[in-house]
Amino acid sequence: MVLKPWLRRVMLASGVLFAASSWANFPSVPKETYKALKLEQSASPKELHSALVKRYKDPAQGAGRGTLAKYWEPIPMSMYFDPASYYKPPTSMKEVAAREECVKCHTDESPVWVSAWKRSSHANLDKIRNLKPEDPTYYKKGKLEDVEKNLRSMGKLGANDKLKEVGCIDCHVDINKKDKADHMKDLRMPTADVCGTCHLQEFAERESERDTLIWPNKQWPQGRPSHALDWKANVEVAVFASMPQREIAEGCSMCHTNQNKCDSCHTRHEFSAAESRHPEACATCHSGVDHNNWEAYSMSKHGKTVAIMGDKWNWNVPLKDAYTKGGQAAPTCAGCHFEYEGKYIHNVVRKIRWANYPAVPGIAENITSEWSEARLDSWVKTCTSCHSERFARSYLEFMDKGTLHGLAKYKEAHAVAEKLYKEGLLTGQKTNRPTPLPPDKEMFAGFTQLYWSKDNNPAAIELKVLEMGENNLPKLHVGLAHVNPGGWTYTEGWGPMNRDYVEVMDENTKIREMAALQAKVAKLDAKRKASLFDLDSSEKISLGGLGGGMLLAGTLALAGWRRREKNESVRKD
Repeated sequence: MVLKPWLRRVMLASGVLFAASSWANFPSVPKETYKALKLEQSASPKELHSALVKRYKDPAQGAGRGTLAKYWEPIPMSMYFDPASYYKPPTSMKEVAAREECVKCHTDESPVWVSAWKRSSHANLDKIRNLKPEDPTYYKKGKLEDVEKNLRSMGKLGANDKLKEVGCIDCHVDINKKDKADHMKDLRMPTADVCGTCHLQEFAERESERDTLIWPNKQWPQGRPSHALDWKANVEVAVFASMPQREIAEGCSMCHTNQNKCDSCHTRHEFSAAESRHPEACATCHSGVDHNNWEAYSMSKHGKTVAIMGDKWNWNVPLKDAYTKGGQAAPTCAGCHFEYEGKYIHNVVRKIRWANYPAVPGIAENITSEWSEARLDSWVKTCTSCHSERFARSYLEFMDKGTLHGLAKYKEAHAVAEKLYKEGLLTGQKTNRPTPLPPDKEMFAGFTQLYWSKDNNPAAIELKVLEMGENNLPKLHVGLAHVNPGGWTYTEGWGPMNRDYVEVMDENTKIREMAALQAKVAKLDAKRKASLFDLDSSEKISLGGLGGGMLLAGTLALAGWRRREKNESVRKD
C-alpha cells in the first residue's frame, strides 16, 4: 500500500513524538539543575547533554586552569589530572589500529588494562542483555537500554540499532562512530562529559552539585565543596599556583580530579560499580590530617561492622537494595552520602551543613538556620534507616554542640595569637618576615602557610594556631560526624587541640614576658644615657648615673695626680 504524502508526514510526526516520549526521563536530576541550564524537565537527552557540556567546558564556570593560570606551568603529569587542558596523543605510536587490533596489541603491551576491561560490563553487553530478573545486577539491563536511548537522541545510534560494544575506540576516540583510530591524531583521555555521553543520568546528577549547594550567606562559593567543582577549588588556591615545587603542589591535584574525570571512584578499566560502593574506594582522598573521614569511619562501630561482615554482603546490588537484598547491616560512605530523601544519586552534597571545616567564617552561625535545619531533617531520615528518630536527633544535636565546643577553643587561641601579630610581636615579624610568593600577600595564619615557609614566616605560634583550625578542629568534627569517640575526644580532636592551646598560651606568655623585659632594659638604658650628660639631674642615682660619676671621679683624680707630679718636678729643679 502506497501512503499519501500527508499521511506519511502525520505518521512521521507521530513517530518522532513517540520516540521523544520513549526517551529516558531523569527524575533523579534535581529541578534546580534544569532551571540553571534553562531547560524544561521534559528536555531530550541530547538537549540535556548539550547544555551540561556547554557549562562543563566553560572556563567561567570552573573548567581549565583557572584565574591564577599565569602563576604556574603544567608538568608532564598534569595532562592526566586535567586531560581537557593538557592531554596530547603519544607521538611514538604511528599505527592506525582497528577495534580488534587495540585489544590484541594491548594484551601484550599493557595486559592489565585488557584483563580489567574484559571483566567489565563494557566488554559484555550481550551478557547484560540476557540478565534475568533474579540476578542482583539485573538493573544493568535497564541501564543499558537507557544508554542506547541517550545515544539515539544524540544521533550516535540508529533507531533500531543496538550498541555492539564499549571498547577502546568508543572511550578514547568517539562512541560508536569509528572502527579505526590513528594514535597520533585521534586519541583522547576521557573526561567526565565523555562518560556522560552514555551515562547521562549519573553525569547530570553529579553536575547538579553545582546547583543544589548554595550557601545562605556565601560562606562558600556556589557549588562548593563538591566533586563537581573540586578541580576549580584546587587551581584557584593561591599557594597551589605560587609553589615552585610543582610536584608537591600537584599532590592536591591527584584527589581534586573528580570534576575532570570519573576514574577516581570507578577505577579503570573495569569501572566496577560494586567496587565504588566499598568504603575503601573513598579512602584515598577522604583521609589525612584535615579530612580524616576514612580513619574516623573505619574506627567507628559502623566501619568495624563493614570490616567484619562485609565479605558476606552482596555488593553487586544497587545502593537502594543494599539493606533489603544485599544483606548489608551497617552504613557505608556511599550508602549515607548518596542518599537523599530515600533516593540514591550521584550528588553527595544535598545534606551538607558543616562542610568539614567548622572554622570557616559564618558556618557555625548558620548551623541553626532554616536552611541548615532542613538539611538536618534529611540527615534524620537517613539515620532512621537503622535508628529511631529520637536517637538520630539526639546524636546530631550532640555532634553540633561538640563541634561548637571545639570551635570555641580554637577561637580563643586564634585571638591570642592574632593579637600578637597585630602588635608586631611574632618572632622575627619586624626583622625576618619575607612576603609570600605572588599571588599571595602578607597574612596571618593563612592557608598558604601550611605549605609555604621562609625564615620566620610563619612564626611557630602562628602555624600552631593555623593547624589547630585547619587540621585538629576538622578532625574533631569528623570524629563526631562518623561516631568515633577517640576521633574527637582523646586520640584526635579535643586532646590534640588542648595541646595546641597550651602551646599557644605558653608561647604567648614567653613572648610577652620577653617584650616586657626588653622594654624595661630599654628604659634603663635611656636613663643611663641621660644621667651621663646631665650632672645637675635631681633624679635618684641610677646605674647610668653611677657609671658617669665614677668616670668623672676618675678623670678628676688623674688630673690631680698629673699636677702633683709636675709640682714635684719643679722643686727638684
